[in-house]
Amino acid sequence: MRVAISGSSGLIGAALATDLGSDGVEVARLVRRSASSADEISWDPLAAGGLDPAALRGVDAVVHLSGAPIARGRWTAARKAELRASRIQSTGTLASAMIAADSGPRVLLCGSAIGYYGDTGDRVVDETAGQGAGFLAELVRDWEAATSPARTAGIRVVNLRSGVVLAANDGMLGRLLLPFRLGLGAKIGSGGQYLSWISIADEVRAIRFLLDNDRLAGPVNLTAPGPVTNAEFTRALAKALGRPGALVIPAPALRLALGEVASELLVSARVLPGSLTAAGFSFRHPQVAGALRDLLTDGDAAPAR
Repeated sequence: MRVAISGSSGLIGAALATDLGSDGVEVARLVRRSASSADEISWDPLAAGGLDPAALRGVDAVVHLSGAPIARGRWTAARKAELRASRIQSTGTLASAMIAADSGPRVLLCGSAIGYYGDTGDRVVDETAGQGAGFLAELVRDWEAATSPARTAGIRVVNLRSGVVLAANDGMLGRLLLPFRLGLGAKIGSGGQYLSWISIADEVRAIRFLLDNDRLAGPVNLTAPGPVTNAEFTRALAKALGRPGALVIPAPALRLALGEVASELLVSARVLPGSLTAAGFSFRHPQVAGALRDLLTDGDAAPAR
């Protein structure tokens, strides 16, 4: 099997590439520079025709994970345009090349996000729920729509609606470890907003499950079955580190510091993995306490299947 991965240097892509490679799967990394080895494919994700279809010959599946980081910097008009282009245009470029490729990939697993559902409050949602409101919900809608040509051409498309991916060396958890270890752990706002999360081990395991499961297509939530409130997460992380976590970051202060992007830290997303559960996927980390314990003990080791 040969799998092409975009965003292979990112948190999820790097872990996935390592895990696939350890099982003897041939990984081709999509890179934005000239390819320097046989396991690299050069492309320009923002250019029309930015990927030569011939480069995908012999590739069985594509996992598209590239995109500008959502939570870095204020959401200025220019930043929003960058976030959209890095996802929507790149997906269109990739889909066009896949459609045109001779003996090319018949599976596309495309990054997406639970931001599609907007603020769900205390309401539990799964893949049957409709689109929410806000910038991220609209971004995800258009991002997923960019895969439609591939689906129409007969390619199996899965939209990976990931929650917050927990990893000890990167992402949200990686950034929280230092302040929590210094005793500066704090809940955000009221702390009542729900966090839908997934461990990096289960994220990789779920993607591999979806690569192999021909019956699954369309949006699939990659979240653990045990979402927690921000206050619960704060207590769990403080306990795992043996440190206090009693501080509070007031919502107005967060909005003043971060602008519109602060809304994503205050929004409540209580999202369940309906499709994965129905398909028989078994989570290694269904609850956050166990996930944090393993992550902080073992780091980000390759997931056991």
